[in-house]
Amino acid sequence: MTSTPTIFCALDTSDLDQAKHWAKTIGPITKGLKVGMEFVNSFGPQGIEAVQESCPQAALFIDLKFHDIPNTVAGAVRTTCARFSPAYLNVHAAGGKTMMQAAKDACSAQTKLLAVTILTSLSHDELTAIGYEGQDVATSVKRLAQLTKDSGLDGVVCSSQEITLIREHCGASFETMVPGIRPAGSDIGDQKRIMTPSEAATLGATNLVIGRPITGAPDPAAAAQTIIQSLNKEKAA
Repeated sequence: MTSTPTIFCALDTSDLDQAKHWAKTIGPITKGLKVGMEFVNSFGPQGIEAVQESCPQAALFIDLKFHDIPNTVAGAVRTTCARFSPAYLNVHAAGGKTMMQAAKDACSAQTKLLAVTILTSLSHDELTAIGYEGQDVATSVKRLAQLTKDSGLDGVVCSSQEITLIREHCGASFETMVPGIRPAGSDIGDQKRIMTPSEAATLGATNLVIGRPITGAPDPAAAAQTIIQSLNKEKAA
């Protein structure tokens, strides 16, 4: 393991007070927070600002996976960066090179732009059903990751199972934001391709997204601290 990845705790809730509490108690431990579609559709821009105010020191990943015509996506990226200055923002690689380049051009210097390759909830059969016939998950991820790099973006959101593949084809400086992370013994939920935090870190993941194993624990702050300690222990070993 070369460096300890940042953990972005997913604030997946429709309760704003709960999200603010998590941000205040978990954010200082993980150093990263993620808000996604459920949260933003529930509370809008004011909700994002409330999270930032609850833990200003935590890096913010706004996970909205923009996917539309280039001009529309560029406008969304520009507006989001101007209002929130997130550490990370993302689009869908399936939107194509022109869309991703427009998004990158609209992205501020302090925000790293990532692209989603293949959603971690998708199985091989589901990929075939939506038109990726004849391509396995790894082939599809490699193709979309290379397209993302060629478009000038900073990295990808990918499954832990593809970290090594992306490192080999896109280089060590290309960032990986990895959801589907579950500490040993955790419920896998709706994720199909999962890995423990230490395993993903050992493979070179830049950032880890962890939600329910932290927020669903009896003591979320303690759960986050346990994960951080396990990563630090692994690094020191």
